Amino acid sequence: MSDLSAPRPVAVPGRISAALSRVTPGRILVTLVLLLGAWLMVFPFLWMLSSSLKPTSEVFDADFSLWPQTFAGGQNYYDVLVAQPYLRYLGNSLIVCIGILVVQLATAVPAAYALAKLKFTGSTILLGTVIACLTVPINVTSIPIYLGLVKAGLLDTYFSMMFPFFVSVFAIFLFRQFFRSYPDSIIQAARVDGFSEIEIVLRLILPAAVPAAAAFSVFSFVAHWNDLYWPLIVVQSQEKMTATLSMMQYRSTFDINYGRTFAAATVVTVPMLLVFVFARRAFVRGITMSGVKG
Repeated sequence: MSDLSAPRPVAVPGRISAALSRVTPGRILVTLVLLLGAWLMVFPFLWMLSSSLKPTSEVFDADFSLWPQTFAGGQNYYDVLVAQPYLRYLGNSLIVCIGILVVQLATAVPAAYALAKLKFTGSTILLGTVIACLTVPINVTSIPIYLGLVKAGLLDTYFSMMFPFFVSVFAIFLFRQFFRSYPDSIIQAARVDGFSEIEIVLRLILPAAVPAAAAFSVFSFVAHWNDLYWPLIVVQSQEKMTATLSMMQYRSTFDINYGRTFAAATVVTVPMLLVFVFARRAFVRGITMSGVKG
């Protein structure tokens, strides 16, 4: 009889050979390309963080190093966070981003529901118009909007910073794709039970649209948090400056304090990185579910 208590041999060499057999030149090449792409994405952030710790004279020094020869990070971040009302700037950015997002959701959800689930004359043309509007940048409409705000006396207000973005055609298209996958049988049953279209949107469609809303919220929040073009046009006082716009204070006619500028850029970027880290699962889920049915 064989000794059952004897240890069985572990096929380690077989596992190693199987793993090595999967290492092909093609896989190595793909891995190297992905590593290169990752480095290209990460390096600007590392350079920004490194430059925020340096005096201006070292930022573009020929002998580049990530760690500064003369540490100026303490002074740079002090000038950004303490020597100016930076909490006010962050608060202005939050007010603008949240205000824009709330109005965008309030306008996009009903419009997307109508395009996805209601049958009416001209719906195809209207959908085509929405898609066409995706190609129109804010630069095209900025002059007439600015002139209208000037005549209304609304420059240098939160409303002027938010107004051009209240209606998002991208949000309408995203939610429309999401709503198309919602079962028509549930909507028909709700209508039979006496639900109005508004009740269907508020009690059925809106709770189901949370993943799409989370995905769009990340898009909207990041885009308007980083926006410099429009606040630079309509903001005229320091009290209404956003966090991104405040970085322009370190630029003069003859000089730019790059150390403080990169410190401000780092402080502006960190909240968006945290938003994406905590919302990444909902973001991916919303984007995935929005493409279930075209």
